[in-house]
Amino acid sequence: MQEGGRLEPYKDMRHKPRPRNLYIITTARKRDTLEWEKELVPFFLSTHKEKNKYYGNEVVVDSWNNIQKYTSIRGAFFIFDEQRVIGYGAWTKAFLKICRTNDWILLSATPGDKWEDYIPVFIANGFYRNKTEFNREHIIFSQAAKFPKVERYVNTGRLVRLRNTILVDMDFSRKTIAHHEDVICQYDVAKYKAAIRTRWDVFKNEPIQQASGLCYVLRRIVNEDVSRQVALLELFEKHPRMIIFYNFDYEREILLNLYYGKDVSVAEWTGHAHQPIPTTDSWVYLVQYTAGAEGWNCIRTDTIVFYSQNYSYKVMQQACGRIDRLNTPFTDLYFYHLKTRSGIDLAISKALEQKKKFNERKFAGRYGTDV
Repeated sequence: MQEGGRLEPYKDMRHKPRPRNLYIITTARKRDTLEWEKELVPFFLSTHKEKNKYYGNEVVVDSWNNIQKYTSIRGAFFIFDEQRVIGYGAWTKAFLKICRTNDWILLSATPGDKWEDYIPVFIANGFYRNKTEFNREHIIFSQAAKFPKVERYVNTGRLVRLRNTILVDMDFSRKTIAHHEDVICQYDVAKYKAAIRTRWDVFKNEPIQQASGLCYVLRRIVNEDVSRQVALLELFEKHPRMIIFYNFDYEREILLNLYYGKDVSVAEWTGHAHQPIPTTDSWVYLVQYTAGAEGWNCIRTDTIVFYSQNYSYKVMQQACGRIDRLNTPFTDLYFYHLKTRSGIDLAISKALEQKKKFNERKFAGRYGTDV
């Protein structure tokens, strides 16, 4: 509606001689699968100049990885697809620079979990000049913490009003029922305890130097246990069309080399391969969290298995949303969480239950300060 026009019945956009240039910043997956190109067809728009003769404006679809290429654009319309402007990194700075000289809209079904998540969008809308002003007016930081830690928020009434002005309420009735089940697996307790005691990386045959290294070794010890593979295959017998989320490359190797049965198709959307979801009667679709926790959906299955947990509550929720769609034919959806009763798995689970991100340094500190 920004450029005039109507879809049903179709009416030309009013701007003459042509509508403004359109830039769509989306996920790499949506760019590669040409999802936005399909959405543009009813409007007689295309990313190909030779096919975009009706209006003649420029239409670009690119990924968030390349957002800095467009910071010099002026007077265009930007569609930012999926929320990628949490924090104050390079993407957020590019986003704010673009918003100062162009019209824009941010599309996301996952609004922020905490007020800091809204800072970039509040700044882009002109509510605050910068992050410093927001912090000064609304955040009380803990004096005891060694790093910036929010103790409490103030003047939250204004924040609620500002949030209500930028969010669009999508009223709908969800018919699905989510069933989350923890599947407890075994692990090599002796090997696990030895890694904590000796601080030795048995996979690289070298000392563990950092908290992240200790957590990686402990997670690999529990994730590679054969009991986890057995549990997965038992679930597959009940659910012959299954999406599996995982974190690490060694998990991918395990999952690719499992024998799921005769005539079972195995495909993946990861940093290694971008393959479509199989259309056979029985299939497994492997998805790495970073590559595919958002920006796509599947209504041909009712089952997701989390081979290992992600550190982020938000990422886990986004992953669940891949099958929890309004147009799914299923009422009951099944989410299986493979985990052990090891300290690392229990600590991650506790953080996720509290809707927090797992802190490796805090976890490692329980076993001493030399990591």
